[in-house]
Amino acid sequence: MSRIDAAPSAREPIIDRTERTGNIGLLIFLAVALVTAAGAFAFMSREQAEPYVLALLGVLAVIGVFSLFAGAIGLIKFAGKSQNHALAKAFLDSMSEGTIVVDADGRIVYANKSYADLVGAETPRDVRTVERVFSGDPSVTETVFRLAQAGREGRPASEEIRLGHSLGESTGGARWYRIRVRPFQVEGGGKAERNLTVWRVADITRDRDEQENSFQELQRAIDFLDHAPAGFFSADASGRLLYINATLADWLGYDLAQFDVGSIMLADIVQGDGTVLFDSISGEPGKTVTELIDLDLVKRNGQSLPVRLMHRVPFGTEGLRGESRTLVLNRSPGEDISESLRAAEVRFTRFFNNTPIAIASVDRQGRIGRTNAPFMRLFGEVAKAEAGAPAHLTDVVAEENRERLGAALAAAGAGKGEIPPFDVALEGNKNRFVRFYVSAVEEGAHDADVDSEAEAAIVYALETTEQRALEAQFAQSQKMQAIGQLAGGVAHDFNNMLTAIIGFSDLLLASHRPSDPAFQDIMNIKQNANRAAGLVRQLLAFSRRQTLRPQVLELGEVMTDLSVLLDRLLGEQVQLKVVHGRDLWPVMADLNQFEQVIINLAVNARDAMEQSGTLTIRTSNVGPEETAAFDFQGLPDAEFVRIEVIDTGTGMPPEVMEKIFEPFFSTKEVGKGTGLGLSTVYGIVKQTGGYVYPESEVGKGTTFNIFLPRHVEEAVPAETRKQVAEAPQLSDLTGDATILLVEDEEAVRAFAARALASRGYTVHEASSGSEALEVLDGENGAVDLVVSDVVMPEMDGPSLLRELRKRRPDLKIIFVSGYAEDAFAKNLPENEKFGFLPKPFTLKQLATAVKEALGQ
Repeated sequence: MSRIDAAPSAREPIIDRTERTGNIGLLIFLAVALVTAAGAFAFMSREQAEPYVLALLGVLAVIGVFSLFAGAIGLIKFAGKSQNHALAKAFLDSMSEGTIVVDADGRIVYANKSYADLVGAETPRDVRTVERVFSGDPSVTETVFRLAQAGREGRPASEEIRLGHSLGESTGGARWYRIRVRPFQVEGGGKAERNLTVWRVADITRDRDEQENSFQELQRAIDFLDHAPAGFFSADASGRLLYINATLADWLGYDLAQFDVGSIMLADIVQGDGTVLFDSISGEPGKTVTELIDLDLVKRNGQSLPVRLMHRVPFGTEGLRGESRTLVLNRSPGEDISESLRAAEVRFTRFFNNTPIAIASVDRQGRIGRTNAPFMRLFGEVAKAEAGAPAHLTDVVAEENRERLGAALAAAGAGKGEIPPFDVALEGNKNRFVRFYVSAVEEGAHDADVDSEAEAAIVYALETTEQRALEAQFAQSQKMQAIGQLAGGVAHDFNNMLTAIIGFSDLLLASHRPSDPAFQDIMNIKQNANRAAGLVRQLLAFSRRQTLRPQVLELGEVMTDLSVLLDRLLGEQVQLKVVHGRDLWPVMADLNQFEQVIINLAVNARDAMEQSGTLTIRTSNVGPEETAAFDFQGLPDAEFVRIEVIDTGTGMPPEVMEKIFEPFFSTKEVGKGTGLGLSTVYGIVKQTGGYVYPESEVGKGTTFNIFLPRHVEEAVPAETRKQVAEAPQLSDLTGDATILLVEDEEAVRAFAARALASRGYTVHEASSGSEALEVLDGENGAVDLVVSDVVMPEMDGPSLLRELRKRRPDLKIIFVSGYAEDAFAKNLPENEKFGFLPKPFTLKQLATAVKEALGQ
């Protein structure tokens, strides 16, 4: 082998043992055998040696001829460098990386000149394996061992190491090397295949130096950007801040060292609804859009920072928004040259973006120009400009209102000064309403004076949805209140008449035997009067003036008991499903009235399901978070027990839904309903302190949602917690006390006086409160009990009570009224004790109430 310096070219390998496929031992054996034979022939005579020589020559000749024929037919191949091997070696020799191939025993099979130069080998004898080359440096031996282990395990691997000097030298600067190892297999060599490992070693010091220089330049560029006199940030499509420079972080009061990508949202640093201005920007696919935006940022301490943004957004090939680049100019005092101009711009920007009124400029074609944040929040996606084409203002309103808005915009474009405001419904949601104020940019302008793309009008929009809902709710409330007052007044007068009818019927029945022919007629009169009294109670229920006896109810138990009655009431064609909520809260309600509510709703549901269907009654607890999520107007965020009554009937159209709670309104055929069922439900639920909301869709069914307030035991006085005990059955209803009867209705007073007198009482009558006081004074206060109506002319019952207490503090009193006890109890002094008898009442009920009051 020659020295490396004498090599003819850089491509010539320093070591190449790839073609040595012969057996050197066999060659030596043949040589020794021939020398031995020649020596033996030398000691023989010619005659003795000639046969042996001829035989040896014959053998050699046969072997030679056989080899010639075997070579000709391809049985034996002569060693030589194939074209494939030459191409592979030429490729390896041309590599700038040092390359060395070793076999499974660690012997070098091939090494190119680049490897020899890299390790400092001057002769092939100096070439060593990679493991030996780096064995002298303890800092890299572990790395080289991992690479060697990977090669032995048949895995490719790569590592980078740093040496304090170049390979083969003991001095010089630090150098970086990349070492790769990769095992492979080749056929030949007398074996089925050879397991080889190729090592590649490259000096990457220059690459590392370039990387370091690039990093330093990048750090300088970042430092320049961080400390630029303007702020800068980048955000993705979801509003996460990906980068913020030191200047902007300092303005906003954030610590840049603690900033993480995505830890701050754009909405965190933009005041009010300003983020919708960013969301409203759109562009063509593959294009970049730059917008100038004036708004206020929010510092970390909550203070405002007026800025001007140059917001640049790229759009991908599919139209998706990319990561923005935004330059932030500080508009705070002292930051601009023209202070007065700056202050005026900041004031206008704050007014423009922070006003609760939506504002937009519109050209003569009705296309939307510049908008403020409330405008984009109000009109949302409809007002966003499509790629390359601005949206039209008429697109944001319902189709039936577009002609009216277009006419207003045309008038503004023509320079008309006064355009009256008008209300329109929004596109996509006709339950939302907006009031538009349109004003011309230039009054008196003509078509020829203004460019069609220039601003022609300024449009102000104010949402009136809530106002309209409140107006409708107030109107409905006023309507229901008026109907309730009317119903209550009618019920009160009817109660007086029914009291007289029922009372005189009792007097007549007391003087007739059952065998008397007139007895049955009197009974019919009383029964029909009682039926009429039931209708009056329904009217009082609607007007929320009926007498309730509230008690603590467990609705799960109540519904279980009631389901038996409902099954019989609904019949076989309607299936009843009762779904109980878990751990239902208790409620405070009148048991009989609550059952009446469920029965009325069940009857209505049965009638709505003509052939067959399912009635589902579901109960559940709802907390403040759930009530807040409901779209029920007027429902407060509190704790309720919810009762859902769901049917699969025909449903109701909106025009019917508006009137279902009105008394005497019914969709049933004549004679099949009084129209008081749902009005009774409404009144009972309201008087109990609850809420009822119907939902219906034609062809799918109706749902009534009832919300009863949760009863908290500790918040209720002890008197209320006591359940109403059944009145004891008194056998003796007679007495000899003196009673003052005060009643303005003559028929009721006459019946009550006769009834009490027939029981042995001394009765003094008075038609008004003032007359009652005169009677009391005339009797020198010798009265044991006062039975008084509540609603009377001149002086009502509560006022009479106050005057009586001045004369007789211990005087007992019973109030009689067609209204509920709560309707007048609030007008009485606190802790006042009195009895109560609701109208209409029978003779027995009157006598029992008097007997109980006197016995106390």
